[in-house]
Amino acid sequence: MDAVSSLALAAGLGWASGIRLYATVFLVGALAHLGYLQLPESLAVLSHPYLIGLSGLLLVVEFIADKSPLIDSAWDSIHTFIRIPAGALLAMGAINSADPVVAASVALLGGTLAGGTHLAKSGARAFINTSPEPVSNWAASFGEDGLVAVGLWLMFSHPTLFLLFLVIFSALVVWLLPKLWRGIRLSWRHLSGRVGQGGGPRD
Repeated sequence: MDAVSSLALAAGLGWASGIRLYATVFLVGALAHLGYLQLPESLAVLSHPYLIGLSGLLLVVEFIADKSPLIDSAWDSIHTFIRIPAGALLAMGAINSADPVVAASVALLGGTLAGGTHLAKSGARAFINTSPEPVSNWAASFGEDGLVAVGLWLMFSHPTLFLLFLVIFSALVVWLLPKLWRGIRLSWRHLSGRVGQGGGPRD
C-alpha cells in the first residue's frame, strides 16, 4: 500500500467512525475476509469472523436506534466516548508505524476527524430531532448511511479523490458547527418556552 493509500485509509477510517463506526468496521472487515480488500497486518483483526459478527450485530442495533429521534439523540451522546477513540485507534492501525511520533500524530488525526464528523452528525440530528415528524429524521439517517458507503468506496478505489473530498468535507464541518450549535440552542429555548407556557399556572 503506497503512502497516499495509507493516508486515505487512516483518514477515512477516522472520518467514517464518527458517523457509522459499526458499519465501517463491519464493511471493511467483511470485504477483507472475502478477499476483496488487502488491509495492513495491524488491521487484520477486523476480518476475524467473531469481530465481523459482533460489529454486524451492533450495526443492526445502531441502524434501528438511528431511525428513532429520541433514541438517536441518547445513542449519539453515549457514542461520544466510543466513536472518537475508536477512530483514533483505527487510523493508527492503518499506518502501523513503529515511530511513536508518527503513530501519535496519526491517532490525533483519526480522533480529530472522528470527533468532527461525530459532532456534525449529532448536532445536525439533535436539531432535526426537534421536529415532530419522522420523515426528516429518516432521510438524514439514510443519507448518513449512503455518505459512509460512498466515502469508503472512494477511500479504497480513488484515495486521492477521497482525500480531496475529505478536505472539502472538513472545511464544511468547520463552517457548519457554529451554526448548528446556535440552531440547537434556539430550538431548545423555543421548546422550553412552549413547555413553560403550557405547564404554568392558569387563572
